[in-house]
Amino acid sequence: MGTKPGRTEPVSPPPGPDSRTPCPELLAVAEEAFRGGNYELAAEIYGSQLAELPQPERSLCLRRGDALARAGRAAEALDAYTVAARLGGLRPEELKELVESCALAIREELRLPPWEPALGGGAGGGESSAGDEPAAGPGPFSPAAAASSSTLSAAWDLFRCPRCRLLLCDPVTLHCGHTLCKRCTDTDPGLPAGPCCPSAKSPPSRRDSCPSRVNVVLGNLLEKCFQTESRVRRLASQAESLRHQHELDAALHKYDQALDLAPGDSLLIVQRAELFTVMKKYNQALHDADAVCRSKPLWPKGHYVKAQALSGLGRTEEALKEFLYCVALNPGRGIIKKEAQKIMCEVFFSALENIHENLTSSFRSRTPYTRLKSKFMSNVNTQTELEDDSSAGCSKDSLFQFNKTLSQESDVYQNSDSSPSHHVLDLHFEDKKTTFKTALSNINLKRELPTDLEDVQNLNIPNKISKEDGETLPQIVPNTKVGESPVILVDASDFECSLCMRLFYEPVTTPCGHTFCLKCLERCLDHTPDCPLCKEKLSEFLASRSYKKTTLTEELILHYLPEELSDRKKVYDDEMKELSNLTKDVPIFVCTMAFPTIPCPLHVFEPRYRLMIRRCMETGTKRFGMCLADELKGFADYGCMLEIRDVRFFPDGSSVVDTVGISRFRVLSHGLRDGYNTANIEYLEDKKVEGPDYEELVHLHDSVYDQAVSWFTSLKENMKAQILNHFGSMPSKESEPQSNPSGPAWYWWLLAVLPLENRAQLAILDLFLTTIP
Repeated sequence: MGTKPGRTEPVSPPPGPDSRTPCPELLAVAEEAFRGGNYELAAEIYGSQLAELPQPERSLCLRRGDALARAGRAAEALDAYTVAARLGGLRPEELKELVESCALAIREELRLPPWEPALGGGAGGGESSAGDEPAAGPGPFSPAAAASSSTLSAAWDLFRCPRCRLLLCDPVTLHCGHTLCKRCTDTDPGLPAGPCCPSAKSPPSRRDSCPSRVNVVLGNLLEKCFQTESRVRRLASQAESLRHQHELDAALHKYDQALDLAPGDSLLIVQRAELFTVMKKYNQALHDADAVCRSKPLWPKGHYVKAQALSGLGRTEEALKEFLYCVALNPGRGIIKKEAQKIMCEVFFSALENIHENLTSSFRSRTPYTRLKSKFMSNVNTQTELEDDSSAGCSKDSLFQFNKTLSQESDVYQNSDSSPSHHVLDLHFEDKKTTFKTALSNINLKRELPTDLEDVQNLNIPNKISKEDGETLPQIVPNTKVGESPVILVDASDFECSLCMRLFYEPVTTPCGHTFCLKCLERCLDHTPDCPLCKEKLSEFLASRSYKKTTLTEELILHYLPEELSDRKKVYDDEMKELSNLTKDVPIFVCTMAFPTIPCPLHVFEPRYRLMIRRCMETGTKRFGMCLADELKGFADYGCMLEIRDVRFFPDGSSVVDTVGISRFRVLSHGLRDGYNTANIEYLEDKKVEGPDYEELVHLHDSVYDQAVSWFTSLKENMKAQILNHFGSMPSKESEPQSNPSGPAWYWWLLAVLPLENRAQLAILDLFLTTIP
């Protein structure tokens, strides 16, 4: 669907009885036709309105030009724009529709997928907010090209930087877990501004306090598998840096060195061509750009650099062809469209921009268009008659069935003024118009592009369009013979954790560039906030608690070492299953007394208990035992199982753990795991009674509860406030004393707040108990 025509010129006033102004109803129909994609109808209506005016309106000329351009009648559109240029200086942005029309014609010639201009812009060439969105995907030639190198593409895609889409060079892993080239992590206007992953809403970033350090594991792997390619990438990166520092000769030397190693690298060639353009060595730039265009005829970057070189040489018309070619290959890039619009304005309308002459009396003469207005005005307010009078052919569809050759038979734009300036301008424009038609009909497609599909397959045509900048980048060519798959030698030793000496599982990379298993790194940071290898301080890394897995390392292990990864995962799953057992080797926190239903907040700072709490969270049980210390056995024979409700971490790695008592247990055997205590346990519950014993239990239950309430009420206000702040309110009396296997909740609350020694409380914990059947 097309866009609504919109211009900055004021709308004409409603027509008076004797005035000769554009008909608002007809203009509304034209705008609706334009929005509906009926550009031929819109163009004819605008033409009819221009024919009836004593003097042409610039806005109508522009609208008619836009409609003709969208209809594919570019040469006629040029006539309309020329009239508008004579009435007032033509701005480059007003040629948006003409440029897009030429681009669409070229896309059809190339058999590329259809492309519709973005919605929301005006027909007058206003910029669309979506003008810089990526272009559509590659055309039908790409699958054929990709089919011959599917293995090559699959093998290399893992090693591409997600931002620049080239082989990783000095890989740096960000805190989000993605790995980019070191240069791509820095602010650089020469790089695309897209995010590092599709789900991100902002460009990739890293903490300012964390320096960019090369990922040691991935850097070593790249050097091992892609020694020559890595050197080429590094030279190119150095050249780009030198270029931005305006050390152009040194940058050129680096490019030459890189091209000695990879003489057929199209990206290197086009980058050197860009450098030549900056150095104003346009002939050398044209030579390089032309070579790229021949080897990569569907890569917009090559044609863009060639256009810049041609423009620098003053060959403006050839530069326009290349810019139009760029727009055709990549319609979504607004900056390329603007360049094309600017040059088109210079080529065709520079001599007209200051001419404000009236056109001849041929505009005043009534033409076949004039009959349209009277017919429309006689029927526009009689909708019923239009529906009934089928013989008159007055429906909206039939009313405006124009002959496409009408404008050609009645040339309302022919200027018969004998003014010398107009005569010169007409000669100038006719020459340019001939050039324009030649550019459209022969834009070097046959010279630069193959016409047969087999020829396309034989060319090294890129098969992927970068999502970041919408440009197809050339393939990375490995140091292998044509048709061979790259041999990437990867073994388990390349991905071995230096702490556990096993294959990485959930690999995490520190800001200093070292990679470890997540669990291994966490255990080390429990003891000291330093890197286990280089001893660099990781205090801020520890404080963030944002241990994101290194995505690329995980993908490489999954791709190249699937069997080893499966074995490693099985070991991890077995460990988690063992840690999840709530009766055998249950973790024991040796600290204080805990009671069922009563909160027990803990400040955890010892490394062994940091590990214990973390494991309880990872396994999903969120439970551990609490026991008093014992000088002989290490911890008491009875305790309470706690459940974690919340954990709040501090920057130093310590935490406050909010827990609540669940049930009581008895220790069957003592153990030790990774520094903290464990135990085999059995859970305990109160023995239920019946008959007279139950009646006595109820009486005792009510009596003790009343005494407890009386005692608590008699306390001083400050003491009550402290108790309530730490233990919460006293639970209400339960209607059934035996409903809870561990006994009434108020009973344990009272035991917790009474000023008793821990040993006395422990003795009560073991009273009147029996094991679970």
